Amino acid sequence: MNRNKMLESLRSTDEFDVIVIGGGASGLGTALDSCLRGYKTLLLEQHDFAKGTSSRSTKLAHGGVRYLKQGDVAMVREALRERGLMKENAPHLVHDQKFIVPVYDWWDAPLYTTGLKVYDVMSGKLGLGASEMISKESTLEHIPNLNQEGLRGGVRYYDGQFDDARYAITLALTINDYGGTILNHVKVTGLLKDEEEKICGVNAKDTLSDEIFEIKGKVVVNATGVFVDKILKMDNEEHKRMVSPSQGVHIILDKEFLQGASSIMVPRTSDGRVLFAVPWYDKIVVGTTDTPLKKVSHEPRALEEEIDFILKTAAQYLNKTPTRADVKSVYAGLRPLVKKQKAETKNISRSHKIVVSDSKLITIVGGKWTTYRQMAEDAVNTIERVGRWEPVKCITREVLLHGYKKGMDRSDVRSVYGNDLSKIEELSDNVPSLKKKLHKDLPYTFADIYWGTEFEMAMTLEDALARRTRCLLLNAKASIKIAPKVAKLMSGILGKDEEWENEEVKKYKKLAKGYLLS
Repeated sequence: MNRNKMLESLRSTDEFDVIVIGGGASGLGTALDSCLRGYKTLLLEQHDFAKGTSSRSTKLAHGGVRYLKQGDVAMVREALRERGLMKENAPHLVHDQKFIVPVYDWWDAPLYTTGLKVYDVMSGKLGLGASEMISKESTLEHIPNLNQEGLRGGVRYYDGQFDDARYAITLALTINDYGGTILNHVKVTGLLKDEEEKICGVNAKDTLSDEIFEIKGKVVVNATGVFVDKILKMDNEEHKRMVSPSQGVHIILDKEFLQGASSIMVPRTSDGRVLFAVPWYDKIVVGTTDTPLKKVSHEPRALEEEIDFILKTAAQYLNKTPTRADVKSVYAGLRPLVKKQKAETKNISRSHKIVVSDSKLITIVGGKWTTYRQMAEDAVNTIERVGRWEPVKCITREVLLHGYKKGMDRSDVRSVYGNDLSKIEELSDNVPSLKKKLHKDLPYTFADIYWGTEFEMAMTLEDALARRTRCLLLNAKASIKIAPKVAKLMSGILGKDEEWENEEVKKYKKLAKGYLLS
């Protein structure tokens, strides 16, 4: 996956069949489905793949247990099916994860058990395991450091876990494998229209070189998540906002706070949300919140009250109380919820919608990571209808993603490379200096940075440390310390100079400080 070759493809193509704006889960999924149906496809992302919401999730491929309570049965059934397909098509990225719902009140036990049995039934053949009520002793075997005061037992069930940003990069690599043209750091600045005021392409700018493009496309898809309204405003100045953004915050703690391999799911917090504490590599992810926002940002920041809420709620269930000093990283993501009058964001459906404007601009709004494939299928079906093309069968249910490999060690941070891992190890053997770890508190080597820059289109320090590797989330402070050495390695690969290195380090330090608690 080489950016210069992608730019050559862009310059040499007179017209694309499909132009997708946005390199998050829905945009990448749509571009892949489009390629697989044989359409000449271009995807443009103004920053980096999964820069926004798609790299800031709870790291779960799940049906959404709490949506059953809301009565959104259709969405849960769809998500459970898609969870199973994610695991089948990318077993190096998606794993089974055991969850424990601690029970401190006997009245809760039958309620949770019944709800999760329904969850099992809805999973069908793609289920990951049967849920069941377990004793206090068994609960503590799974989570030894769970708060025992008043503990009656637990309910065990199964869901999926994955690395969101790495899944997105894998989708990009798969699009590349099937001949699609994908570019990060290219911003769409306007929409082209024909004499009948129908969309016929986009204007765009390469933010790394300032090169300007006028790109023709038969159909344009707006898959920009919380930013869909900005693209819709380009189409129609009188457009009224259709997204109600909601912020979800997570904190990263050391694994000592959650001993054992199981996750905790708290089904009812003080604000009516679900709280998860999930093992992730050698850390745990704890979250989330649901805070309505009026404005959207590419770098949302956690509010103090959100951080305090997570720490306070986690302390009720863990023997060791986490403090601000224990937080390795804190991150915030924005959910692109479909706007609904007089509804709290936690009660707005996570279901997706496909909207077609009078100009024939196709917009994907809403949805969640787990249902990205179905969202994409619906979007490409709509593309065919809008373009009046002969329908082509969708095959994304069966297509194995780049690097597909079974039996990877999920505890190894490098398992996400799948079949590519042997190539990275060969690279390290040939260049021994690349075997060196980036930092004693990070699980990555310089070979991972080399690979991400040379073969996965990492163009900035942030691309490499936030999404090709997960250094920023696993330990923000350590990632700042290694920034100069990583910038030096990248500059050699990208043909940059010392001025570029210094500027990248400066920008990265400013960014990463937002992931630290003062």
